[in-house]
Amino acid sequence: MKRVCVFCGSNDGTVPGHTDLAIELGQLLAQRDIELVYGGGEVGLMGTIAATTMAAGGKVIGVIPQGLFSTEIPNEAITELHKVPDMHARKSLMYALSDGFIALPGGLGTLEEVFEAATWTQIKLHDRPKRVVLLDRDGFWDQMTNFLDSVVDAGFIRSGNRDIIHHANTPSDALQLLTEVNEVEGITSLN
Repeated sequence: MKRVCVFCGSNDGTVPGHTDLAIELGQLLAQRDIELVYGGGEVGLMGTIAATTMAAGGKVIGVIPQGLFSTEIPNEAITELHKVPDMHARKSLMYALSDGFIALPGGLGTLEEVFEAATWTQIKLHDRPKRVVLLDRDGFWDQMTNFLDSVVDAGFIRSGNRDIIHHANTPSDALQLLTEVNEVEGITSLN
């Protein structure tokens, strides 16, 4: 696996553990020589994971829409920064650059990215199978995973498609879940 896209908040949130988790994930990505693809901002959890990955010797690719420059400050201190015209271009490029997705806690933008990445996998818009892993250790994503299970029970998501979105409590477990789906398909990196 060459690159992982991390969705996360442009705010820090109110739980200090979320920042700690972003730091741990950024350090692990750098240690494993996995490039970080993210939303390109320098604030919030986004800024934390980017700064941590860079400080640990990793590579970071940011993708930010020009229209967000007033609220999300572009991070110029990363390996590569793509400035795109809009959110659609942002997500499309982030998805194309990535081998899988991890979602740290975040708000509406994070939720949108999680569901769009999963939907693109479901309808095979990605060039290969991808997985989305919800990462927390304090129960942040518990209600989401319970909701997804209830949607399966209600007959609106097939169980095979429910398997696109997983949950992990540690960065190492999250990367293992992404590696497993790529190994099943014989994918080791982007070419």
